[in-house]
Amino acid sequence: MGASNKHLPLGHRAERYWAESRQPLASLIFILPLLAIYEAGVLLFGAQNGADQFMRRVLDVFGLGQHLLLPLLTVCILLGWQYLSRLPWRVSPGVVSAMAAESILLGLCLRLVPYLQNCVMAIEAPAAPGILRIVYEKMQNAVGFIGAGIYEELLFRLILLSLLTWGLLQTGMKPRICTIAAVLLSSLIFAAAHHVGPSGLEFNPYDFIFRTVAGVFFSVVFIYRGFGIAAGSHAVYDILVGVF
Repeated sequence: MGASNKHLPLGHRAERYWAESRQPLASLIFILPLLAIYEAGVLLFGAQNGADQFMRRVLDVFGLGQHLLLPLLTVCILLGWQYLSRLPWRVSPGVVSAMAAESILLGLCLRLVPYLQNCVMAIEAPAAPGILRIVYEKMQNAVGFIGAGIYEELLFRLILLSLLTWGLLQTGMKPRICTIAAVLLSSLIFAAAHHVGPSGLEFNPYDFIFRTVAGVFFSVVFIYRGFGIAAGSHAVYDILVGVF
């Protein structure tokens, strides 16, 4: 398979990558290392993402509080999606590494949006703690951001966006209108969720608008490029902002 791919015209290879990278199986293979890093990081650093906490609380209501249940459900959802799609159970060589590169590129693109404002509003930091403390905090933050990439995309795009689109389609609206409305509504909910609960952030109009725009961005990535790249680019963006 790998040798035949090398001899395909560039246009055909690009088309194959575009199609295969959107498949649930490719998304699963791509996020598995991220999922393992995040779950191990939660146990080591206690850096749990808000969307992760919310979904675990929902599972707890039904007596399903086992730590590994949510990641196992994530894997099962993607496997079930692959099965229902009737697509081949195959991922060509190089697809996963190209997905990583695309995720980095998309994360960088979104990072440019608030970059100038962050530079203007930058404030001189107080005396820094010891180097070990800094490294520990950055690792803890990076783990949380990886979890945000996986579980926020699972909650707000794979689950919420899909359910909203399906629900709106039942009203008889045109599919395109349903998709646009679902993207906007899920993005507003995504932005609002950051200001809800005891750990919610203080409301700021700029932050709310930016997160809504980011929600639209990740929704478009999810629709056209699949869950894996949406989760990867989300994690990359959060790490760029919160760690570097």
